[in-house]
Amino acid sequence: MSLALADAERIVACAVSDAAIDPAEAELLAGSLGDAAVRDAVRAGALESKLRGKGDVVSFSRNVFIPLTNLCRDRCAYCTFAKLPDSPEAKTYALDEVAEVVRGGVATGCSEALLCLGDKPEIAHPQHRDWLRERGYRSTPDYVVEASRVAFEGGMLPHTNAGILTSDEMQALRAWNASLGLMLESTSERLCARGGPHFWAPDKKPAVRLRMHEEAGELGIPFTSGLLLGIGETPAERVQTLFAIRDLDERHGHIQETIVQPFHPKPGTRMRAATPLSDAEVAGWVGLARLVLGPARNVQAPPNLAPDVLETLLHSGLNDWGGVSPVTLDFINPEAPWPTLDELRRRTEAAGHRLVERLPVYPDDLLERPERFAPRVREAALRLAGPDGWVRPRQEAAA
Repeated sequence: MSLALADAERIVACAVSDAAIDPAEAELLAGSLGDAAVRDAVRAGALESKLRGKGDVVSFSRNVFIPLTNLCRDRCAYCTFAKLPDSPEAKTYALDEVAEVVRGGVATGCSEALLCLGDKPEIAHPQHRDWLRERGYRSTPDYVVEASRVAFEGGMLPHTNAGILTSDEMQALRAWNASLGLMLESTSERLCARGGPHFWAPDKKPAVRLRMHEEAGELGIPFTSGLLLGIGETPAERVQTLFAIRDLDERHGHIQETIVQPFHPKPGTRMRAATPLSDAEVAGWVGLARLVLGPARNVQAPPNLAPDVLETLLHSGLNDWGGVSPVTLDFINPEAPWPTLDELRRRTEAAGHRLVERLPVYPDDLLERPERFAPRVREAALRLAGPDGWVRPRQEAAA
């Protein structure tokens, strides 16, 4: 039964005025997002919260996406990124290939090198262990450190999403990376049970992913997290995931952005027949994420995964589009092309917002928390940034 509109409006108004919402009330809203009137109330409140905390600014990062290896030990029921070693599509980038992509990124004004890869492939695939050993690396994270160095020395700031890492591995990556990331996806243990999308994915266990978030916070590393919508979780479980992210950031202050990402079913996967959330529902969850996370935090929605409703998303409380590449595909969702940067700017500004370009880290961390970065990484970032912390105009950066 849907929440009465008057009750929804009261909850939303309190969430906006208090810059906080109670978990039980967030669950009431979540259970009623199928009601268009309730959803519109959530979105309107979220937009007001965003304007109070972020003004009219919406940011994006100009990046290149480098899928360093698409080998992975996990077998998520919805994934087409991971390949087996004998697949003709299996690929691990050599360092000179990383350097080549980075050169193309630098030539097109990109500042972020997104290094993304499968989880612990050497555990499942002896061929990958041999590949690493032949090149003198003990593990995939060791190789990621070297790839990060190549990207950094090539003129870009790496942001790495390498799956589950230890505290020591994150500290090693910090030497060359501006930030790290790991989608929390869901705190639902139920999704890891037999028949669930994460049953064959040991690295998707919520406790494992929460521990890495916690350790990144203890290290003070700028960290990206996120919620994956539509893989079988309930509305209440989505709310619990959002509150887990909020609680982590309240303890450590390191969650630089939270991605609200809809799942798109893909041919050839076990979940190919799953029903995805509608664009309207995605916008409702962007709005609820804003109300849960509050006005000061960064809420992101990828523009290539809902290209027909960018304006709706902008009116739902987001303040960041994430990485958008003029060079490379979104290798996780290769069927979903990026909007051009001209289109993104035109539509963002037509909706009453101001598009700004950022680095892989946000201005508040870069300018106010120098201890979060290796000195050479922060120095490189400051050379690319203007006094406000956003990316310096290209002609100034080149001077």
